[in-house]
Amino acid sequence: MRRLQQRRPSLRFVVTATTRPMRPGEVHGVDYLFMGRPEFEALLAGGELLEHALVYGEHKGIPKAQVRDALAGGCDVVLRVDVQGAATMRRLLPGALHVFLVAESEAALVQRLVSRKTEPADKLALRVATAREEMRRMAEFDFVVVNAGGELERAASQLDSILDAERCRLNRPSLPAV
Repeated sequence: MRRLQQRRPSLRFVVTATTRPMRPGEVHGVDYLFMGRPEFEALLAGGELLEHALVYGEHKGIPKAQVRDALAGGCDVVLRVDVQGAATMRRLLPGALHVFLVAESEAALVQRLVSRKTEPADKLALRVATAREEMRRMAEFDFVVVNAGGELERAASQLDSILDAERCRLNRPSLPAV
């Protein structure tokens, strides 16, 4: 996403809110909006989350304000959601484009997760099992992009091309207000 934003400065990446603790090297407001449960629950109760879910024992959600502001500014908006979140977005924003971003293989995904050293073995196994289940839902998406190790430019270029094609599409559906 960072590489795609370099190519398309008008692209707005919505930063997901989470109750998960910050990992080493992460930056609040860049990687996630890190917050306590009371703050997250206040957003939820106020209707200010477009979508939310319990993921690996922590709450995650898409703040509506970021989406509203970006769309009002005429920007394309990117949301990072899992398959459950994508299903919710299909219901709420039927004209939205859905791209499934995937590692080149399960083995490559496992290697990336292991090399991050952010989870114990049991949580790592849960992530891999979840990824396996999500792969079964790939057909629900409009496009798939393989983010292979060492091929960042290719993946960013494919995403860039998909966005160009979507802008050129006839009868492009408009999105409802958020």
